Amino acid sequence: MTAPPGIRPCKVAPEYGLGTGAAMTRRQIDSQSDEPREPDTNDPAPPSEPDVRFSYANERTFLAWVRTSLGFVTAGLAITQLLPPFDFSSARRLIGLPLIAVGVVIAVFSFWNWRNNEAAMREFRPLPKSPIPLVSAVAVSAVATMAFVIVIVAG
Repeated sequence: MTAPPGIRPCKVAPEYGLGTGAAMTRRQIDSQSDEPREPDTNDPAPPSEPDVRFSYANERTFLAWVRTSLGFVTAGLAITQLLPPFDFSSARRLIGLPLIAVGVVIAVFSFWNWRNNEAAMREFRPLPKSPIPLVSAVAVSAVATMAFVIVIVAG
């Protein structure tokens, strides 16, 4: 099977800790071959660059986390400004402000995670674990528990 025009076939690089589906750069492929090879002047990617699809996937993940952080901030603002008041005077703020704070934390961590993933891909290291899912899950659980208690107690 041949690759479509403009797409070069990829070899797998598990020895770099990239798993079974990761592509190697042209320099790595050439270093494993015993035959001399002419430089490809039509190759758009520099030899040290990872496959662009991985960078695009990393960017899409970053943008998804940014959308999630915007959702947290928007929910927090809506709760603090639009919910009717509870019997407990600061109830809306106790529910909304942590959501806004979590949105800010997720936005910061998502950039940090994107940058670390890009560096790991370029250095052929395993991708680092992300703290964002844990932060999101703990925050949502804590705010939901707090909202439940406020609704039961303050009505």
